[in-house]
Amino acid sequence: MVLTVNSCSDEFTNLEPIGGVSTGNFWKSEADAIQASNSLYHEMQAQNLFGRGFFWYLNASDDMVTGRIRADVDNAKNFIMNGDEGSYKNMYADCYKVIRRANFILANVPNMDINEDLKSRILGEAYFMRGFSAFWVAHMYGDNGTNGGVPIVTVENMNAPAGSFERPASVTENYAQIVEDLKAAADLLPIFTTYGDADKGRAHKDAALAYIAKTYLYWAQYDNTKYADAVTYCDAVTNSGSGRALIDTDNPAEDYRLLHSALKEWDTEYIWSVNSSADGGSILTGVMLENKGWGSYNGWGYFQPTEELYNEYEDGDARRAVTILKFGDEFQYFGETRRYQSENSLSGFQFNKYMYEFRDAGAIGTTVNTNGDNPTTAYNVPLLRYAEVLLIKAEALIMQGQNGDAPLNLVRNRAGLAPISNATINDLKHERRVELAGEFANRHFDLVRWGDAQTVYAQPLHGRIHTDRANPDSPYSSEIIWPARNFDPNVNHVWPIPNTAVESSGISQNKGW
Repeated sequence: MVLTVNSCSDEFTNLEPIGGVSTGNFWKSEADAIQASNSLYHEMQAQNLFGRGFFWYLNASDDMVTGRIRADVDNAKNFIMNGDEGSYKNMYADCYKVIRRANFILANVPNMDINEDLKSRILGEAYFMRGFSAFWVAHMYGDNGTNGGVPIVTVENMNAPAGSFERPASVTENYAQIVEDLKAAADLLPIFTTYGDADKGRAHKDAALAYIAKTYLYWAQYDNTKYADAVTYCDAVTNSGSGRALIDTDNPAEDYRLLHSALKEWDTEYIWSVNSSADGGSILTGVMLENKGWGSYNGWGYFQPTEELYNEYEDGDARRAVTILKFGDEFQYFGETRRYQSENSLSGFQFNKYMYEFRDAGAIGTTVNTNGDNPTTAYNVPLLRYAEVLLIKAEALIMQGQNGDAPLNLVRNRAGLAPISNATINDLKHERRVELAGEFANRHFDLVRWGDAQTVYAQPLHGRIHTDRANPDSPYSSEIIWPARNFDPNVNHVWPIPNTAVESSGISQNKGW
């Protein structure tokens, strides 16, 4: 057995592997334990998970279109996959890779003679990353119906023979294990505000509590008693002592703009994100940039907003301009004031949420990666923010027949909008969509778990097609850019497990794919 680890002499943010270390001479020192904990985060920065990987699945939603011709991605958006698609083959296996690394830690670190506080933190990190990774594969590939859950791999069965793992009868068994892991993590981990700069980005108590809340929210689609648990753990985040709160200085446009920048990435709204810099991290920032970046940078041009998303915003909502660029909108780009136009965008829009680090003339090499084939920026791409914690609470309260106005209106107030009284589930659905647009919050799965996907996807998607795509002032017409799709809620509520994983493990493929 070989464990891939990382240098502990560098800061935690340097996660490049330094090679293989034999387990025969490992698990001896504090340095070994720290190296092992660092290895948990390496896949976080890989393209396969939170660069583009999982976003290929999120791209199925009504908020965006693919942006460039890519056959396997187009097929997935149209729900006609077969499990052999190259763009989708790595996420499942890579999550289990992280789970395996976490199990190594949980099997070996308890018996190490090291500082007890350090031991607790490292074990907490392992429990968190095992639960976090299992969360993604569980809701993407598992159900409570004909398919069941996904294999649960713990220390107890980690060395079982290949092909001996089975799918549990229900994904709720996965959710139960995920909650158990995250509760163990929350008990062991420090609050975020105790970390020094070198350790920011490690798992912390609030991240564990927040993902417990989100797991209960997803579990509640099968068992509505879990809504109450979701509320409990949202409140636990708020009351943890770490000062989690919305960034809200009563300047909605500036607050929401700076929230989505490196300037505020460790502020009070931070829960969990991908550690990123001009040297590495999540490439989503460049993936969403104009294809070829107007001749100045190698943007990739994927994931373009639809007119449906643009029109979802209310008049006066400061989030719309921060989230989406339309033709004629001004923005700063490498020291210039530009007006948005695109000869490449299929929809006539671009996500603006990830563009702050491209503003300055000297951005390349400071806030933007010099390598356009690895287009990261200094912005840590968010995976879960405190605003989502508030919206989870609001949804869980509303679904129990209670009043969710207070948490919902905190989010609306920050956006510069009037409060809502007696908010309905439709109000909540709207607020989740506009607050979390273009993020890993997973609009597609929201539609699936609400039972809305079949109806929503039966409608075509639109863009603004301008007569002169080089001219930001040219007139446009609203046109269909993606046809209506057939979504079968009995099949397409889960994704096909990559066939390579099915063949190597012997588990069953999801039905109907």
